[in-house]
Amino acid sequence: MAQLASVGPSREGDASADEPFDVEPPYTPDDGALSAVTSYDDRFLDRELSWLAYSRRVLGQAEDPSLPLLERVRFAAIFSSNLDEFFMVRVAGLKRRIAADVAVRAASGLMPREVLERIWSETRDQMERHARLFRGELVPLLAKEGIELVRWSDLDREEQKFCKKLFKERVFPVLTPLAVDPAHPFPYISGLSLNLAVLVRNPKTGKEHFARVKVPPIFSRFVPLGNQRFVPLEDVIGEHLKRLFPGMEVLEVHTFRVTRNEDLEVEEDDAENLLKALEKELLRRRFGPPVRLEVEESIAPQVLELLTDELGVSQDEVFRVDGLLDLVGLHSIADLPREDLKYPAFVPTTHRELAEVESAKPVDVFKATRRYDVLLHHPYDSFATSVQRFLEQAAADPQVLAIKQTLYRTSGDSPIIDALVDAAEAGKQVLVIVEIKARFDEEANIRWARKLEQAGCHVVYGLVGLKTHCKLAMVVRDEASSGAGIRRYTHIGTGNYNGKTARLYEDLGLLTTDEVIGEDVAHLFNNLSGYSRNPTYDRLLVAPDSVRSGLIERIHREIDHHRQGRPAGIRFKANSVVDEALIDALYLASQEGVPVEMLVRGICALRPGVPGLSENIRVRSVVGRFLEHSRVFWFDNGGSPSVWIGSADLMHRNLDRRVEVLVQVPSTDNVAQVADLLDLAFAPTTYAWELGPDGDWAPNQGTDQLQEVLIERQRRPRVVG
Repeated sequence: MAQLASVGPSREGDASADEPFDVEPPYTPDDGALSAVTSYDDRFLDRELSWLAYSRRVLGQAEDPSLPLLERVRFAAIFSSNLDEFFMVRVAGLKRRIAADVAVRAASGLMPREVLERIWSETRDQMERHARLFRGELVPLLAKEGIELVRWSDLDREEQKFCKKLFKERVFPVLTPLAVDPAHPFPYISGLSLNLAVLVRNPKTGKEHFARVKVPPIFSRFVPLGNQRFVPLEDVIGEHLKRLFPGMEVLEVHTFRVTRNEDLEVEEDDAENLLKALEKELLRRRFGPPVRLEVEESIAPQVLELLTDELGVSQDEVFRVDGLLDLVGLHSIADLPREDLKYPAFVPTTHRELAEVESAKPVDVFKATRRYDVLLHHPYDSFATSVQRFLEQAAADPQVLAIKQTLYRTSGDSPIIDALVDAAEAGKQVLVIVEIKARFDEEANIRWARKLEQAGCHVVYGLVGLKTHCKLAMVVRDEASSGAGIRRYTHIGTGNYNGKTARLYEDLGLLTTDEVIGEDVAHLFNNLSGYSRNPTYDRLLVAPDSVRSGLIERIHREIDHHRQGRPAGIRFKANSVVDEALIDALYLASQEGVPVEMLVRGICALRPGVPGLSENIRVRSVVGRFLEHSRVFWFDNGGSPSVWIGSADLMHRNLDRRVEVLVQVPSTDNVAQVADLLDLAFAPTTYAWELGPDGDWAPNQGTDQLQEVLIERQRRPRVVG
């Protein structure tokens, strides 16, 4: 397990005394084997700053005038929520390391305090750009399209009467003003809540008082007034504060918002019941220390001073915003039924091997999978008519004896959960590995774990010290009547078993009856549910045992193929690339002349295009309508390509602290599918961001949009042979 450290007593703005956290061990390369690489001291980009570069690319989508207007609004909301999570997890972690005096120099050569200083500067710039974009461009453009985001002063008499009635009947009953004076200590401000800082005066004594009013999150962030006009909820509350403070004069009203450390740490070794331990930790999350204070630009100095003193935040952690705070609420505007301002509608289609042919009945997924290894590409291939149908048919099939499934994140009204419950109630053996430590989905996963247990499923919470992040489903079917005996049907994917995100995330998944893969997956499920330990597999690479070493071994094979004059090349697609050992292996391949192409959505610590080190490495990023989420690892392998897909990104947490699975794509047809996808992604005509040796990303000259090309291909009529 990762080393844990504790922090001494502190004020609210620092880490709490008993708060453990991960400290990445410093990377120590093998100087003998890597001497050609280790002479480049600055070969790694900083992971936190690389994430902020990804944040810039997302903001760039919101700024792109070629995108439909409401899609730009959605990207503005996504930018806000992404940055919130960055502060809650990454900035909080840096602050804790500094406070605990366990700061370790990063592989990039920067100390945590240096990284933090750069973060303050970069995030401040991005937030200012974001506020200018919203205020100066998106709001006027929306108004031209008949969607008006107005302030209280813009309301006409009828609209004000409507808001007054709304406040009186619905909002006022749930508001709780909290005063601050010797009898009332400064109230706890929950993370990410929107608040009003109110300064009032007693007209009899002339004494001024401070109070806090929380904007209730149970109501719409933007109050609909009719005719696609909306006013911020805090404006409505702010205009009616006299009802909350009768007999007092309201002098000042300012909005503010606090971001807190909301990452979780559970000492599993000491917890008899992981479920109870996690529930206790979820309660503690509400009281994490502040890491950012957002305030209106116009906030009164004395109010800001009170907030910073009481919350214990430094001036670096105060972000003044010219305009509305908390633009995550723009999702509700992006969801308006204005199809003329959105991407053209796209409906996923059923994979050609699973599609009905002149029949009203759904295809038998088991029969289709016996004939073909089916490589699914979501969201272009429908999740509902493939993975979901696979599990639903398994639940209803009397020949199915058992279903085994991992769940990391799933949707609120999950048909997958329903299918597993149905299977258990039908008397089938159902094993579910529920990862209740999936960040920010812990409470939902606890609910599903209990529901599954009550239905009779065997629920296991994975391995102590490791998150179970792999995406596996296995159905065991009795086919003795056909002479086949017991047959295993396996699904291995790159994305979660979540029907909602499967429409928004790009992912790959393999449905197969390959016996070797089936046996490997069966062994792995036994590892996860019992005491068996099987560190090697025939067609799988499994973290924390073999993903890093297996990929490095195959990188060195490419070097050998190149030396022998055989076809050699490496193409990776991942969300993040941070692991130094793998990056150094890719540098070695580049130095030997092996071409390396990387498609990385988010963080990339590899520095491409450095003469003598990485001039044979190209790194691209695609940010678009769908979130690029699949992980693909392609090796030319001397002319017989070896292709792997799975759940693992090239990060320490994935390779050392999670159970991750990569599976070798079994059939030549599937390999050709992956080749076609990668050829398109790396084509010179495909629009993408390119990473330079200085760590800066710049758009290329491509004109083809990867995702739009794939959508168009999916719309072509299916040819039935």
